[in-house]
Amino acid sequence: MSGTDVRIMSDTEPLLSVTALRKEFPLKGGLFAKDVPVVHAVDGVNFEIGAGETLGLVGESGCGKSTTGRCILRLIEPTSGRILFRGRDVTELQGEDLRNLRRDMQIIFQDPFASLNPRHTVRGIVGEALVIHRLAAGRGQLEDRVVELLELVGLQSGHLHRFPHEFSGGQRQRIGIARALAVEPKMIVCDEPVSALDVSIQAQVINLLEDLQDKLGLTYLFIAHDLSVVEHISDRVAVMYLGRVVEIAPSDALYENPRHPYTEALLSAVPIPDPQVKRRRIVLQGEVPNPINPPTGCHFHPRCPLAEPRCAKEVPPLRQSTAGHWTACHVRG
Repeated sequence: MSGTDVRIMSDTEPLLSVTALRKEFPLKGGLFAKDVPVVHAVDGVNFEIGAGETLGLVGESGCGKSTTGRCILRLIEPTSGRILFRGRDVTELQGEDLRNLRRDMQIIFQDPFASLNPRHTVRGIVGEALVIHRLAAGRGQLEDRVVELLELVGLQSGHLHRFPHEFSGGQRQRIGIARALAVEPKMIVCDEPVSALDVSIQAQVINLLEDLQDKLGLTYLFIAHDLSVVEHISDRVAVMYLGRVVEIAPSDALYENPRHPYTEALLSAVPIPDPQVKRRRIVLQGEVPNPINPPTGCHFHPRCPLAEPRCAKEVPPLRQSTAGHWTACHVRG
Protein backbone atom coordinates (compact mmCIF):
# COMPACT_ATOMS: atom_id res chain seq x y z
CA MET A 1 0.00 0.00 0.00
CA SER A 2 1.43 3.33 -1.02
CA GLY A 3 1.87 5.70 1.87
CA THR A 4 0.87 8.72 -0.24
CA ASP A 5 -2.55 7.16 -0.91
CA VAL A 6 -3.42 6.81 2.77
CA ARG A 7 -4.97 9.64 4.75
CA ILE A 8 -6.15 10.01 8.32
CA MET A 9 -9.70 9.95 6.93
CA SER A 10 -9.48 7.27 4.29
CA ASP A 11 -11.74 7.09 1.23
CA THR A 12 -12.13 3.36 1.80
CA GLU A 13 -13.33 1.63 4.96
CA PRO A 14 -10.33 1.45 7.34
CA LEU A 15 -9.55 -1.72 9.25
CA LEU A 16 -9.11 0.30 12.46
CA SER A 17 -10.47 3.73 13.27
CA VAL A 18 -9.67 5.50 16.56
CA THR A 19 -11.66 8.62 17.43
CA ALA A 20 -11.26 10.95 20.44
CA LEU A 21 -9.61 8.19 22.49
CA ARG A 22 -8.90 9.12 26.09
CA LYS A 23 -7.45 7.22 29.01
CA GLU A 24 -7.14 8.71 32.48
CA PHE A 25 -5.56 6.96 35.45
CA PRO A 26 -6.88 8.27 38.79
CA LEU A 27 -4.30 8.60 41.54
CA LYS A 28 -5.13 7.55 45.07
CA GLY A 29 -5.73 10.54 47.29
CA GLY A 30 -5.71 10.85 51.04
CA LEU A 31 -8.51 9.60 53.28
CA PHE A 32 -10.40 12.90 53.16
CA ALA A 33 -9.31 14.03 49.69
CA LYS A 34 -12.15 15.62 47.71
CA ASP A 35 -10.48 15.93 44.34
CA VAL A 36 -8.64 12.86 43.07
CA PRO A 37 -5.93 13.87 40.56
CA VAL A 38 -5.75 11.91 37.31
CA VAL A 39 -2.97 11.17 34.83
CA HIS A 40 -4.05 12.17 31.32
CA ALA A 41 -2.20 9.33 29.58
CA VAL A 42 -4.11 9.51 26.29
CA ASP A 43 -5.88 12.79 25.53
CA GLY A 44 -8.09 12.75 22.44
CA VAL A 45 -6.19 10.58 19.95
CA ASN A 46 -7.46 10.17 16.36
CA PHE A 47 -6.06 7.98 13.56
CA GLU A 48 -6.98 5.26 11.08
CA ILE A 49 -5.13 2.22 9.76
CA GLY A 50 -5.94 0.56 6.45
CA ALA A 51 -5.79 -3.19 5.87
CA GLY A 52 -2.23 -4.35 5.16
CA GLU A 53 -0.72 -1.04 6.31
CA THR A 54 1.87 -0.33 8.99
CA LEU A 55 1.30 2.80 11.04
CA GLY A 56 4.27 3.78 13.18
CA LEU A 57 3.41 5.45 16.49
CA VAL A 58 6.37 7.34 17.95
CA GLY A 59 7.18 9.73 20.77
CA GLU A 60 9.13 10.05 24.00
CA SER A 61 8.72 7.60 26.87
CA GLY A 62 5.53 8.34 28.79
CA CYS A 63 3.72 10.07 25.93
CA GLY A 64 0.93 7.46 25.84
CA LYS A 65 1.98 5.20 22.95
CA SER A 66 1.73 1.87 24.75
CA THR A 67 -1.43 2.93 26.59
CA THR A 68 -3.03 3.70 23.23
CA GLY A 69 -2.13 0.24 21.93
CA ARG A 70 -3.47 -1.48 25.03
CA CYS A 71 -6.73 0.51 24.89
CA ILE A 72 -7.24 -0.61 21.29
CA LEU A 73 -6.89 -4.23 22.38
CA ARG A 74 -9.06 -3.69 25.50
CA LEU A 75 -6.19 -4.87 27.68
CA ILE A 76 -7.00 -1.72 29.62
CA GLU A 77 -10.35 0.03 29.44
CA PRO A 78 -10.40 3.44 27.70
CA THR A 79 -12.01 6.31 29.59
CA SER A 80 -13.85 7.51 26.49
CA GLY A 81 -13.71 7.52 22.71
CA ARG A 82 -14.52 5.12 19.87
CA ILE A 83 -12.39 2.27 18.55
CA LEU A 84 -13.88 0.75 15.41
CA PHE A 85 -12.34 -2.50 14.18
CA ARG A 86 -13.84 -3.73 10.92
CA GLY A 87 -16.78 -1.42 11.59
CA ARG A 88 -17.54 -2.71 15.11
CA ASP A 89 -17.00 -0.60 18.22
CA VAL A 90 -14.41 -2.47 20.31
CA THR A 91 -15.38 -0.56 23.46
CA GLU A 92 -18.88 -2.10 23.43
CA LEU A 93 -17.88 -5.75 22.98
CA GLN A 94 -18.46 -8.20 25.81
CA GLY A 95 -18.32 -11.94 26.41
CA GLU A 96 -17.97 -14.11 23.32
CA ASP A 97 -17.70 -11.09 21.01
CA LEU A 98 -14.72 -9.79 22.97
CA ARG A 99 -13.21 -13.28 22.97
CA ASN A 100 -13.48 -13.39 19.18
CA LEU A 101 -11.77 -10.00 18.99
CA ARG A 102 -8.70 -11.56 20.65
CA ARG A 103 -8.32 -13.74 17.58
CA ASP A 104 -8.35 -10.79 15.19
CA MET A 105 -6.09 -8.47 17.20
CA GLN A 106 -2.90 -9.59 18.93
CA ILE A 107 0.12 -7.96 20.57
CA ILE A 108 3.88 -8.45 20.57
CA PHE A 109 5.30 -7.15 23.85
CA GLN A 110 8.42 -5.07 24.37
CA ASP A 111 10.33 -7.28 26.77
CA PRO A 112 10.92 -10.84 25.48
CA PHE A 113 12.33 -11.77 28.89
CA ALA A 114 9.25 -10.77 30.90
CA SER A 115 6.49 -11.63 28.42
CA LEU A 116 7.13 -15.39 28.34
CA ASN A 117 6.19 -17.65 31.24
CA PRO A 118 9.49 -19.14 32.47
CA ARG A 119 7.73 -22.30 33.69
CA HIS A 120 6.21 -23.17 30.33
CA THR A 121 7.89 -24.78 27.35
CA VAL A 122 7.67 -23.25 23.88
CA ARG A 123 4.93 -25.76 23.10
CA GLY A 124 2.88 -24.49 26.03
CA ILE A 125 3.54 -20.79 25.32
CA VAL A 126 2.67 -20.86 21.61
CA GLY A 127 0.03 -23.56 21.90
CA GLU A 128 -1.94 -21.96 24.73
CA ALA A 129 -3.94 -19.73 22.39
CA LEU A 130 -4.71 -22.72 20.16
CA VAL A 131 -6.19 -24.50 23.16
CA ILE A 132 -8.16 -21.46 24.42
CA HIS A 133 -9.71 -20.77 21.01
CA ARG A 134 -10.16 -24.48 20.20
CA LEU A 135 -8.05 -24.32 17.05
CA ALA A 136 -6.39 -27.72 17.46
CA ALA A 137 -8.30 -31.02 17.62
CA GLY A 138 -5.77 -33.02 19.61
CA ARG A 139 -2.22 -33.21 20.95
CA GLY A 140 -0.73 -34.23 17.60
CA GLN A 141 -2.45 -31.45 15.66
CA LEU A 142 -1.48 -28.94 18.35
CA GLU A 143 2.21 -29.84 18.15
CA ASP A 144 2.16 -29.84 14.35
CA ARG A 145 0.70 -26.33 14.34
CA VAL A 146 3.22 -25.06 16.92
CA VAL A 147 6.11 -26.49 14.86
CA GLU A 148 4.67 -24.80 11.76
CA LEU A 149 4.56 -21.47 13.61
CA LEU A 150 8.11 -21.87 14.92
CA GLU A 151 9.44 -22.53 11.43
CA LEU A 152 7.48 -19.53 10.16
CA VAL A 153 9.45 -17.24 12.51
CA GLY A 154 12.83 -18.87 11.85
CA LEU A 155 13.02 -21.36 14.73
CA GLN A 156 13.25 -25.15 14.61
CA SER A 157 11.03 -28.05 15.63
CA GLY A 158 13.73 -29.08 18.13
CA HIS A 159 12.91 -25.95 20.16
CA LEU A 160 9.43 -27.27 20.96
CA HIS A 161 10.14 -28.58 24.47
CA ARG A 162 12.69 -25.99 25.59
CA PHE A 163 12.10 -23.28 28.19
CA PRO A 164 12.49 -19.51 27.64
CA HIS A 165 15.75 -19.28 29.59
CA GLU A 166 17.40 -21.51 26.99
CA PHE A 167 17.00 -18.90 24.25
CA SER A 168 18.64 -15.60 23.36
CA GLY A 169 16.68 -12.34 23.41
CA GLY A 170 16.10 -12.39 19.66
CA GLN A 171 14.89 -16.00 19.77
CA ARG A 172 12.53 -15.18 22.64
CA GLN A 173 11.01 -12.37 20.64
CA ARG A 174 10.50 -14.78 17.74
CA ILE A 175 8.61 -17.03 20.16
CA GLY A 176 6.47 -14.04 21.12
CA ILE A 177 5.77 -13.38 17.45
CA ALA A 178 4.84 -17.04 16.89
CA ARG A 179 2.44 -16.81 19.85
CA ALA A 180 0.78 -13.74 18.34
CA LEU A 181 0.41 -15.48 14.96
CA ALA A 182 -1.09 -18.66 16.44
CA VAL A 183 -4.70 -17.46 16.15
CA GLU A 184 -4.20 -16.00 12.64
CA PRO A 185 -4.88 -12.35 13.55
CA LYS A 186 -5.64 -9.63 11.05
CA MET A 187 -3.85 -6.92 13.05
CA ILE A 188 -0.92 -6.95 15.48
CA VAL A 189 0.06 -4.20 17.91
CA CYS A 190 3.87 -4.28 18.02
CA ASP A 191 4.68 -2.57 21.33
CA GLU A 192 8.35 -1.57 20.97
CA PRO A 193 9.20 -5.14 19.86
CA VAL A 194 12.90 -4.48 19.20
CA SER A 195 13.86 -1.86 21.80
CA ALA A 196 15.21 -4.50 24.24
CA LEU A 197 17.33 -6.22 21.56
CA ASP A 198 20.85 -5.65 20.25
CA VAL A 199 21.04 -3.49 17.12
CA SER A 200 22.10 -6.41 14.89
CA ILE A 201 19.16 -8.49 16.14
CA GLN A 202 16.76 -5.57 15.72
CA ALA A 203 17.28 -5.63 11.95
CA GLN A 204 16.57 -9.36 11.82
CA VAL A 205 13.30 -9.01 13.73
CA ILE A 206 12.20 -6.01 11.63
CA ASN A 207 12.91 -7.99 8.44
CA LEU A 208 10.94 -10.93 9.84
CA LEU A 209 7.94 -8.72 10.61
CA GLU A 210 8.03 -7.29 7.09
CA ASP A 211 8.24 -10.78 5.53
CA LEU A 212 5.32 -11.99 7.65
CA GLN A 213 3.26 -8.98 6.64
CA ASP A 214 3.84 -9.70 2.95
CA LYS A 215 3.14 -13.41 3.40
CA LEU A 216 0.09 -13.20 5.68
CA GLY A 217 -1.39 -9.80 4.79
CA LEU A 218 -0.99 -8.47 8.33
CA THR A 219 -1.74 -4.96 9.55
CA TYR A 220 0.62 -3.42 12.14
CA LEU A 221 0.43 -0.65 14.68
CA PHE A 222 4.17 -0.35 15.29
CA ILE A 223 4.93 1.50 18.54
CA ALA A 224 8.48 2.76 19.08
CA HIS A 225 10.55 5.66 20.37
CA ASP A 226 13.38 5.12 17.85
CA LEU A 227 12.49 6.99 14.67
CA SER A 228 15.25 5.31 12.66
CA VAL A 229 13.58 1.92 13.28
CA VAL A 230 10.09 3.19 12.42
CA GLU A 231 11.26 4.75 9.15
CA HIS A 232 12.04 1.40 7.52
CA ILE A 233 8.90 -0.53 8.44
CA SER A 234 6.11 2.08 8.40
CA ASP A 235 3.88 3.25 5.55
CA ARG A 236 2.81 6.21 7.67
CA VAL A 237 4.01 7.63 10.98
CA ALA A 238 2.00 9.27 13.78
CA VAL A 239 3.93 11.38 16.31
CA MET A 240 2.62 11.67 19.88
CA TYR A 241 3.42 14.25 22.52
CA LEU A 242 1.95 14.17 26.03
CA GLY A 243 -1.06 12.05 25.11
CA ARG A 244 -1.91 13.70 21.79
CA VAL A 245 -1.08 13.01 18.15
CA VAL A 246 0.65 16.11 16.78
CA GLU A 247 1.51 14.94 13.27
CA ILE A 248 0.58 12.11 10.88
CA ALA A 249 2.16 11.70 7.47
CA PRO A 250 3.47 9.13 4.97
CA SER A 251 6.86 7.95 6.20
CA ASP A 252 8.91 9.58 3.43
CA ALA A 253 7.08 12.90 3.76
CA LEU A 254 7.50 13.02 7.53
CA TYR A 255 11.24 12.37 7.43
CA GLU A 256 11.90 14.71 4.50
CA ASN A 257 9.58 17.54 5.52
CA PRO A 258 8.44 17.44 9.16
CA ARG A 259 5.98 20.25 9.88
CA HIS A 260 5.40 20.11 13.62
CA PRO A 261 8.21 21.67 15.73
CA TYR A 262 8.24 18.64 18.03
CA THR A 263 8.70 16.24 15.10
CA GLU A 264 11.56 18.43 13.86
CA ALA A 265 13.27 18.19 17.23
CA LEU A 266 12.87 14.40 17.37
CA LEU A 267 14.29 13.94 13.88
CA SER A 268 17.23 16.23 14.59
CA ALA A 269 18.41 13.71 17.19
CA VAL A 270 18.41 10.72 14.79
CA PRO A 271 22.01 9.76 13.88
CA ILE A 272 23.00 9.99 10.20
CA PRO A 273 25.29 7.19 8.90
CA ASP A 274 27.09 9.49 6.47
CA PRO A 275 29.68 11.56 8.43
CA GLN A 276 29.73 14.14 5.62
CA VAL A 277 26.08 15.02 6.18
CA LYS A 278 25.48 17.51 8.96
CA ARG A 279 22.13 18.07 10.63
CA ARG A 280 21.25 21.01 12.87
CA ARG A 281 20.50 19.67 16.35
CA ILE A 282 17.39 21.17 17.93
CA VAL A 283 17.55 21.18 21.72
CA LEU A 284 14.17 21.72 23.37
CA GLN A 285 14.04 23.90 26.44
CA GLY A 286 12.55 22.68 29.71
CA GLU A 287 11.13 19.29 30.62
CA VAL A 288 8.09 17.34 29.46
CA PRO A 289 5.15 18.70 31.50
CA ASN A 290 3.45 16.61 34.16
CA PRO A 291 0.55 14.63 32.62
CA ILE A 292 -1.39 15.15 35.87
CA ASN A 293 -1.55 18.87 35.08
CA PRO A 294 -0.80 19.29 31.34
CA PRO A 295 -0.53 22.77 29.79
CA THR A 296 -3.64 24.40 28.40
CA GLY A 297 -4.05 24.77 24.65
CA CYS A 298 -1.29 23.04 22.74
CA HIS A 299 0.55 20.77 25.15
CA PHE A 300 3.83 21.56 23.41
CA HIS A 301 3.61 25.35 23.63
CA PRO A 302 5.82 25.82 26.78
CA ARG A 303 8.78 24.26 24.87
CA CYS A 304 7.93 25.37 21.33
CA PRO A 305 10.21 27.95 19.64
CA LEU A 306 7.32 29.02 17.37
CA ALA A 307 4.65 29.43 20.07
CA GLU A 308 2.15 32.28 19.75
CA PRO A 309 -0.27 33.60 22.42
CA ARG A 310 -3.19 31.53 21.10
CA CYS A 311 -1.12 28.34 21.42
CA ALA A 312 -1.56 28.58 25.20
CA LYS A 313 -5.34 28.95 24.87
CA GLU A 314 -6.59 26.90 21.91
CA VAL A 315 -6.08 23.21 21.21
CA PRO A 316 -4.86 22.93 17.58
CA PRO A 317 -6.85 20.38 15.54
CA LEU A 318 -5.19 18.00 13.09
CA ARG A 319 -5.36 19.74 9.72
CA GLN A 320 -4.25 18.43 6.34
CA SER A 321 -1.60 20.60 4.67
CA THR A 322 -0.65 18.33 1.77
CA ALA A 323 -1.96 14.94 0.62
CA GLY A 324 -1.95 12.64 3.62
CA HIS A 325 0.08 15.06 5.79
CA TRP A 326 -1.78 16.16 8.94
CA THR A 327 -0.39 18.53 11.57
CA ALA A 328 -1.79 19.84 14.87
CA CYS A 329 -0.13 23.25 14.91
CA HIS A 330 -1.58 26.78 14.84
CA VAL A 331 1.52 28.14 13.12
CA ARG A 332 2.16 25.42 10.54
CA GLY A 333 -1.11 23.49 10.40
